[in-house]
Amino acid sequence: QVQLVESGGGLVQAGGSLRLSCAASGLTFSWYTVAWFRQAPGKEREFVASMRNSGSTYYADSVKGRFTISGDSAKNTVFLQVNSLKPEDTAVYYCATGSLLFPSTRASAYGYWGQGTQVTVSS
Repeated sequence: QVQLVESGGGLVQAGGSLRLSCAASGLTFSWYTVAWFRQAPGKEREFVASMRNSGSTYYADSVKGRFTISGDSAKNTVFLQVNSLKPEDTAVYYCATGSLLFPSTRASAYGYWGQGTQVTVSS
């Protein structure tokens, strides 16, 4: 059974940083594409970043230069380092994974999801 568990969210002031983690069981992250999405209240879930099994990374324009996705294969864990946070970054952040032939920013392309971790940025 595949399980993804996110952690690391919290309340932070604008300009601050957090490190989100996503630990997987039931599959090996390094074989799959892993992504982070976020969903703010009243808004659709949106793509944040992804990392393919090749190591290639992709970012939404809104987070380029501020967020970094990385992985630790030994721990079967993927991270999202979020820096220079803004109030508009406030959302529930979700980890997702799937066997993708091509990079995708669509949530429907990913078959496995975590429960999410809340990030709240105060101004």
